[in-house]
Amino acid sequence: MFRKLLIANRGEIACRIIRTARDMGVATVAVYSDVDADAPHVALADEVVAIGPAPAHESYLVADHILNAAKQTDVEAIHPGYGFLSENADFADAVRSAGLIFVGPPTQAIRDMGSKDNAKAIMENAGVPVTPGYYGSNQTEQTFRKIADDIGYPVLLKAAMGGGGKGIRAVKSPDEFSDALSSAIRESEAAFGDGRMVLEKLIQQPRHVEVQVFADSHGNAVHLFERDCSLQRRHQKVIEEAPAPGMSDALRARMGDAAVTAAKAVSYENAGTIEFLLDADEDFYFMEMNTRLQVEHPVTELITGQDLVAWQLRVAAGEALPLNQEALSINGHAMEARLYAEDPAKGFLPAPGPLHHLVFPSESRLVRIDTGVVEGQEVTADYDPMIAKVITWGEDREAARSNLIGALGDTEVAGTAVNRDFLIALADHPEFVDGKPHTTLIDRLPDDFTNVATPLSTAALSLAGLHVMATRQADAQSRVRRFGDPASPWHRTDGWHLNDGAHQDIRMQDDEKERSLHVHEDDNGWDFSDGEGHWLVSDAKRDGNRWTADVDGVRVSGSAVEAVTGQLNIFQGTHAWRLTLVTALSGSGNTDGVSPALTTPMPGKIVAVHVTDGACVRAGDLLVVLEAMKMEHAIKAPVDGTVLAVHYGVGDQVDEGADLIDFEGM
Repeated sequence: MFRKLLIANRGEIACRIIRTARDMGVATVAVYSDVDADAPHVALADEVVAIGPAPAHESYLVADHILNAAKQTDVEAIHPGYGFLSENADFADAVRSAGLIFVGPPTQAIRDMGSKDNAKAIMENAGVPVTPGYYGSNQTEQTFRKIADDIGYPVLLKAAMGGGGKGIRAVKSPDEFSDALSSAIRESEAAFGDGRMVLEKLIQQPRHVEVQVFADSHGNAVHLFERDCSLQRRHQKVIEEAPAPGMSDALRARMGDAAVTAAKAVSYENAGTIEFLLDADEDFYFMEMNTRLQVEHPVTELITGQDLVAWQLRVAAGEALPLNQEALSINGHAMEARLYAEDPAKGFLPAPGPLHHLVFPSESRLVRIDTGVVEGQEVTADYDPMIAKVITWGEDREAARSNLIGALGDTEVAGTAVNRDFLIALADHPEFVDGKPHTTLIDRLPDDFTNVATPLSTAALSLAGLHVMATRQADAQSRVRRFGDPASPWHRTDGWHLNDGAHQDIRMQDDEKERSLHVHEDDNGWDFSDGEGHWLVSDAKRDGNRWTADVDGVRVSGSAVEAVTGQLNIFQGTHAWRLTLVTALSGSGNTDGVSPALTTPMPGKIVAVHVTDGACVRAGDLLVVLEAMKMEHAIKAPVDGTVLAVHYGVGDQVDEGADLIDFEGM
């Protein structure tokens, strides 16, 4: 085994690799960009090296910076993690040319499988079933259109060198083809430096089932069973599970054998994943091979009891696979949900921002948290907005699902929007509960499904009221310490009023609705009323942000977090609310006279502008395309109207909230 390893990555996967390396007695070196100087993966490593500014193309994607760091720290091996340079054959070559071990497959296997068109041809020759489509070198629109006409719509355009859901467009009709092709090429060039496309028949409501494979340099190859990754949004996985629900032993064996055949066809070594589409008739088709460790590898680890990173390091060091196929078995069920800084109510736009408050459930045999951020850190627009992977295990699928919902409910994030409540709702969707996931499930959800906000409950109102009263009490005590005279009526917090009964009034904004609480204290506790009803809150106890209290005789608990003054987050059960506390001095701003404008929903770069000053547009017309966090986001006309002025051009960097276009609706 080598003695020192450099991890050419960041975030949770860097932390994950460092922990296993440490357990194996391997020293670790972390690299970091300027914005990651205080990141957890930097703190975990034995040595660290700065490699450049925040943009990935100036740091984590610069092979020379990584290799210089390796030379500087005298490492023997480099683990690329996933993303960034992990499937870059030139980088793997450069690592090996420098006399270092690349923790991954042979370079030729990366090249063979990194190009979707070439990979499909290899799989066909090996007897692995592939999806009907076009994987050739003639990249003209005319060629793609002809193939699409021949195999029939809908079709799927995919980046030939792609992955991670980027450079993919579903095309339902010929009218959509040109825009979809140009957009997919543009996104592919931005993400992978290569705009080549493949075209496939779009299989209706398939399942995405992938098989974890492993091979060594001694001719051994095995599979570690399958994962179902069908719950996807914009071709990016949301919830994954292992094993796949409803898989017969015969189908599992067929897919496993096909996956091992695929790996052997390219003389594979180390960890890899063969991704298949599975239709309702239990026919499956090769999609692609990921020549690296997958984001969702923890679910395989939980059902097999194996540490896949440890396997990677051992195989890279020249050892044989730790186990053969007969020694591998499935124990229980595991699920993983990807917790992102994104806003489901705004079309899942990434939501970079500060993590003022971050709490995860305690880890145990049933719950695992893989994260690369800590409270107080900023989720920046420079990288993928993942906060954590919440992973659970159970004796069976229902136990794993129940544990996942519970673990997500025990996860608290304040400071930026997150998809936590959406994940909870998705894990409780009837089709998922019944073990019938498919890749179009999320796309077919009603529009209001993403608006998962629950009406503010009596329990949540009570927790908010208790927090405000406690805060007022603490403020009063602070004033007494500063100014003295504890008998002054101005320092009282019991709701004393001249010529009125003792009470407190609390006002808060819940989305667009203002809520007012009227609280009277008596010998039994506090009498709460909100204009719609009243209830008794008693026996309240506080432990940090956590409250427990009896609400009309029912014991409730939850957290009240005011990480930013005036912004109150309530976490109660599997629901969360963000409230704005209204003071006597606050009021609504006057927006009269402000010119109507279309603003940027997030920081990014303008990659396309489709209108000019004075243009008349229809509702839904594409106006501007913004690139942020490696994805394209379309800015469309909200209604019929006129473009009064366009303020930015292609290539311009824009901040969140910047006025892109002055717009006048009809």
